[in-house]
Amino acid sequence: MIVNFKAYSEGIKKGEEIARAAREINENGEVFVAIAPDFIQLKSLVEFAPVFAQHTDAVNPGSNTGRITPEMVKASGATGSLINHSERPLILSDIEFLISAFRELELTSVVCTNNIPVSKAVAALTPDFIAIEPPELIGTGIPVSKADPGIVEGAVKAVQKVDGNIMVLCGAGISEYEDFVAALDLGAKGVLLASGVVKAKNPGMKLKELVGI
Repeated sequence: MIVNFKAYSEGIKKGEEIARAAREINENGEVFVAIAPDFIQLKSLVEFAPVFAQHTDAVNPGSNTGRITPEMVKASGATGSLINHSERPLILSDIEFLISAFRELELTSVVCTNNIPVSKAVAALTPDFIAIEPPELIGTGIPVSKADPGIVEGAVKAVQKVDGNIMVLCGAGISEYEDFVAALDLGAKGVLLASGVVKAKNPGMKLKELVGI
């Protein structure tokens, strides 16, 4: 499970609370939880839980003002990064650049996709994870596992045909334990979620509820 803080003000205010809850869950050993805070919090939260950047730019170190390079992500202590989130889409060549750079830096790549054909195309680039997220369901509270279970099952099958080592996550609308279980039942290895935890009144408690502890 990866919890994306996005740019929610709640993520800034309660980021450590979520990170501490993630650490407690990971110590329990049944579910693995990582967090994707804003870039400012990356370095301060790595002591609590595995951390992913929300985005990385497909550029090398150098004259690239305002960009986030793979090397910066590595230096922060992060585990890896989300790539091609629907709110920060990239062209295919940039996705390929980042997957390759991450592999060389021993970082984990989590590439977001919006449908089965794109998932299949990205699988050919051999990322570590593919997160299937129909953008129209993001932030709605309507889980993709209920609204469009076929896209999850189809993405899992398409990706596995290309490369059986790639793990598929399910995103969009995940807000309850039942949604998490449904995603796993459809063949996903986990979920990518955001507002269901970050915007909850007690996000640490909500995260624990979501994984069933």
